[in-house]
Amino acid sequence: MTTFKLHSEPLKAEWLDPYGHLNEAYYLLPFTNTTWKLQDQFGIGVDYFDQTGCALYTVETHLRYLNEVQSPAVMDIESIILGSDAKKIWFAHQMLVDGELCATGEFMVLHYATREARTIEMPESVQQALKQAEIAEKPDWVGRQIGFKKR
Repeated sequence: MTTFKLHSEPLKAEWLDPYGHLNEAYYLLPFTNTTWKLQDQFGIGVDYFDQTGCALYTVETHLRYLNEVQSPAVMDIESIILGSDAKKIWFAHQMLVDGELCATGEFMVLHYATREARTIEMPESVQQALKQAEIAEKPDWVGRQIGFKKR
């Protein structure tokens, strides 16, 4: 399995809820900051946007809150590529604090040509790099949906 360890971030006081825990809205922020690093890893970050006008647009996100994050903490984010095609990337981030899994985020993004206002294929070299990085066996928590279990 290819796991990318591209980002760590300290918990900020303004992200805490009244109970002293990381507020649920702020779990997404370190994941988003990691996504920028993941884009750079594959050569499709801000420099790529400046050159081509193409960007990744998030179309779906699924967050799981597994353990509390309290101050002080450093959130270490690990990333995995779950799948991709010419125009889409499916990936996930895992948030760890002191080695304990605290949250996961699963994302679907589209490769979007902003100047043309439409999705287009990513460069072939990016497509190949994504395919090479794709994990062979998906974790059991990806692809889930929210709902009650049928009895």
